[in-house]
Amino acid sequence: MKVGDRVRIKKSVIVYHHPEHRGQPFDIQNQEGEVVAIVTEWHGRPVSANLPLQVKFDKKFRAHLSAEEVEVVQELTK
Repeated sequence: MKVGDRVRIKKSVIVYHHPEHRGQPFDIQNQEGEVVAIVTEWHGRPVSANLPLQVKFDKKFRAHLSAEEVEVVQELTK
């Protein structure tokens, strides 16, 4: 998995920060988005993030997820 890949949420993942459901539990299972970052370092120092994948679903909604929660739908080709 790499930055630019299109992914789908394969498990039930409850978030509370979805723009249309702020403060309420919202399940993002089966939603698709794009991997915009893989967090492996912070200020030049390596980190072991619990949720290293940052996925952008739309203009207002991003979420940090683990690799076990997503599946690649379409790989970025160069």
